[in-house]
Amino acid sequence: MTRWATLATALVLSAAAAVQSNTAFSQGVNDGWTVLFDGKNLDQWDSDNTATFKIEDGSVIATDKKDPKATASYLISKKSYKNFIVRAEFWVSDDANSGLFLRCDPKKIGAKTCYEYNIFDTRPDQTYGTASIVYIAEVNPMPKAGGKWSTMEAGANGRHLTVVFDGKKTVDVRNGLFEEGHIALQFGAGTVKFRKIEIKQL
Repeated sequence: MTRWATLATALVLSAAAAVQSNTAFSQGVNDGWTVLFDGKNLDQWDSDNTATFKIEDGSVIATDKKDPKATASYLISKKSYKNFIVRAEFWVSDDANSGLFLRCDPKKIGAKTCYEYNIFDTRPDQTYGTASIVYIAEVNPMPKAGGKWSTMEAGANGRHLTVVFDGKKTVDVRNGLFEEGHIALQFGAGTVKFRKIEIKQL
């Protein structure tokens, strides 16, 4: 094979690989990760009907709370998951109360009925503040989330629970309270924006 034929073959193979990569990305799959929210629509989420959820500038926020008795509002994944890592990119204000709730019953969302991977810089008990799992795993020192874009990876693989916050592992424990359930994004106090949610099933 001539040098030019070899070069032409290499270019064709490179182009084919690029097409395959772009196809995988367009389908929301990348190295095992599936996109649950990409800033465009909420097709894979249900509202708990306590607030209006809007997409603004590629992020979802809660506005116009409908139920004055509700202390928080939630977006709940339509699917139930068992063993997985969920990765979220978010922005919260300094006074925000938010979090990722894993393995939930959609009708009973709370720190005692799900695993609450917390985003709450001003929580009175700081040991269960940002990057902890409430009532399950404390964090010390507590990282701050307020006023910047951050990333949380919340893992639940059997009894093995992990938290990685902005690239640093803050939790690595074992607990068997909840085996499977839905994911819920909490919109409690302050300003809370989620701009990307991905999941990798294990």
